[in-house]
Amino acid sequence: MERLVSQVGRRSAELFERAEKVVPGGVMSPARSFKSLQLKAPVFLERASGAWVWDADGKAYIDYLGAFGPHILGHGNERLLASLRRQLETGILFGTPHEGEVLLAEQLVEAVPCADQVRLVSSGTEAVMSVVRLARAATGRALVLKFDGHYHGHFDGALVAAGSGASQSGDGGSSGIPDPIRQRTLSVPFNDLAAVRQVVARRGSDLALILVEPICGNMGVVWPKDGFLQGLRELADEAGCLIAYDEVIVGFRGQFGPAYPLVGPAPDLIAFGKVLGGGLPLGAYGGHRDLMRLVTPLGPMFQAGTHAGNPLSVAAALTLLEILAEGGVYERLERGSKRLADGLLAAGRRHGWPVSLSRFGSTWTLFFSDQAPSNLIEAKAQDHALFTRFFTGMLARGVLLAPSFYESWFWTLAHGESEGERTLVAAEAVFSGG
Repeated sequence: MERLVSQVGRRSAELFERAEKVVPGGVMSPARSFKSLQLKAPVFLERASGAWVWDADGKAYIDYLGAFGPHILGHGNERLLASLRRQLETGILFGTPHEGEVLLAEQLVEAVPCADQVRLVSSGTEAVMSVVRLARAATGRALVLKFDGHYHGHFDGALVAAGSGASQSGDGGSSGIPDPIRQRTLSVPFNDLAAVRQVVARRGSDLALILVEPICGNMGVVWPKDGFLQGLRELADEAGCLIAYDEVIVGFRGQFGPAYPLVGPAPDLIAFGKVLGGGLPLGAYGGHRDLMRLVTPLGPMFQAGTHAGNPLSVAAALTLLEILAEGGVYERLERGSKRLADGLLAAGRRHGWPVSLSRFGSTWTLFFSDQAPSNLIEAKAQDHALFTRFFTGMLARGVLLAPSFYESWFWTLAHGESEGERTLVAAEAVFSGG
């Protein structure tokens, strides 16, 4: 116990000991575990405000974990809280359609050029799972091609060479998935058009979908090479299959709307999550009208959910989009994130650490390797021991990061110059060995 206390505080250590007795591994998601960093107990958080969080022992941290992405406004935005209070007074869950979900769908269709219609779901996992099923329904084919290190949720068909917590805790797969299901998903290296071309040549007539993060966020932030997404579009057309973008992490993160117009052509289907819900459970998927008409009750592809279009989540999303659409918001996010990311990279290199950095808008990854990766093999090759040293050093100095070298930092509208300066001071101390 005393070793745990020295790492995360007595209250967090005690809570973890209790949790281990009733929760597998003591955590509700493996991404929250500190186990891979040689820290047995995670930090238990108790409250949050703005850019800050406080743990169960009362210690304050500048928060760059950002709940793994949703909190682009920061914690406790008053306008968002006010919308939730209003909705709490009028109803939490109806089981019928309501005006808010229509308003949100209208706004998403307006903001997302490739989506004529959308469906709301409760998570990014549900959104991508529905996209895969819809692609299979539309094509009558079963095979899905994805990319090593791209995490699309924890449904069976996605857990092949997956990134995020799946890579952190193992090989990116999972037991409990029957071989016939596993064999319906192929995975090749990201940014490798030749590998995709080989799959199309061999299995093109079986291929229902090419599923890709247009800018990857689940093996760290990794950009597509010039022409890669255009090449995927051409190969999908050649195979007669669909292409879908998973924008659960990058959607509405770097600009208002999807990220794909910055890097490639339009997909047939698209999925969102994280930022869209403003901290509440919400996902969405959409596409061309002729595809979406296949979804029940219009068509044969079944998808449903008790909490789909949950009034609280929808209220949060409407307020979030209202704020993000205001002039100058993304410019503010860009300035603050660039300043801090550039400062971190310069500090690490100044002290001789092998570091590189890849950034998309207000999210970035500091890689512990000399060159930013372009695929999962390169992402895995970074110095994990150095990341652990950096993570523990920053944690001790009151800066909270995701406990994984495959995750990202998240800057929010609540972060300011003072948080950035404090973070650079802490990083300087860690890099210098202080």
